[in-house]
Amino acid sequence: MKIHEYQAKDLLKQHNINTPKGFVAGSLEDALNTTDTMGFPCVIKAQVHAGGRGKAGGIKLVKNKGEAETFVKSILHTNLVTIQSPAGQPINHVLIEEPCAIEKELYLGMVVDREFNKVCIIASLEGGMEIEEIAVNSPEKIIKQWIDVSVGIRDYHIRNLYDRLFLPADMYKGFANCVIGLYNIFVNNDVSLIEINPLAINSENVFVALDAKIVFDDNALYRLPHILKLMDKLQENHREVLAQEHNLNYIALDGNIGCLVNGAGLAMSTMDIIKYAGGEPANFLDVGGGATKDNVKEALKIILDDNKVQAILINVLGGIARCDVIANGIVDAAKEVTINVPIIVRLEGTKVNEGRAILKESSLEIISASDLLDAANKAVQSIK
Repeated sequence: MKIHEYQAKDLLKQHNINTPKGFVAGSLEDALNTTDTMGFPCVIKAQVHAGGRGKAGGIKLVKNKGEAETFVKSILHTNLVTIQSPAGQPINHVLIEEPCAIEKELYLGMVVDREFNKVCIIASLEGGMEIEEIAVNSPEKIIKQWIDVSVGIRDYHIRNLYDRLFLPADMYKGFANCVIGLYNIFVNNDVSLIEINPLAINSENVFVALDAKIVFDDNALYRLPHILKLMDKLQENHREVLAQEHNLNYIALDGNIGCLVNGAGLAMSTMDIIKYAGGEPANFLDVGGGATKDNVKEALKIILDDNKVQAILINVLGGIARCDVIANGIVDAAKEVTINVPIIVRLEGTKVNEGRAILKESSLEIISASDLLDAANKAVQSIK
């Protein structure tokens, strides 16, 4: 789950990390009142869950009230298309901040490194740029430090980062404060990614977080009510939100073959084999090992809501979830939504014969498959 920049900065401030003075506005009137209070020049920033806002025209330094009014009118309640959100994200709020006299920009972030089972701190003197571009074009400019959470962060971890950034010795305390604050946010809130980009050094040699991004582990949200209330559902894929409400594991992708599978590992294999057969999966969707008829019905409705889907591959291995239950869910869903794309079904396991009989006796035009590769090939062929 992502949150907005202004929400992330609120968390930073709670952990004694400096941010520019700023206010959020959801209307033109509020925005202009804020600029009157703050004065000019000021920075106005579109609040969306996507990077690349500056290049997309979502951030502007305005010098007077006329410029502020023109800019806010042009972006508020529109969709911002960025390199990270080609479909566009709705701008329902803007963040208005005091400008910063920047002397230097850094990048500072943390991620979960699953290979080493540690938190990885990432720093770079190339702040303000896309860290992915730096990693590809200038990997030597990225500095990493791994933290074992059972040990926690220590001074030598921070010192190792700081020395490799070649920053002045008298600024170490401010840098350490930023690193410790980020680490505490990270481990105490089940964060999967946090970054400040850029982390500026201002004209008074003070570290200031000019932008902030935080992504939380969806699987931990049940124990993070203070974070869950920050969710902006208008920024999320509406099918993913709907899937969450029905306890389905769904991730939207860019392909045209919808996938309905019971089991995360089986779902990954299904997507791999669709790719192997020359197709592109439209989603990851795991109805779970204990899928019910209602789960399957809602899952099928969510897949069909995606207008990119041109075929649906249903791959079920009956274990805890029986094949006849899955089949009944498919038939029930067909009574509530119009199915106008080919459905390819591969059933194996508990009650498989009963499941196949239910589908055969229904009025649905089902393409049966003998195994997973056969199912993937038939899904691809049905589109062609």
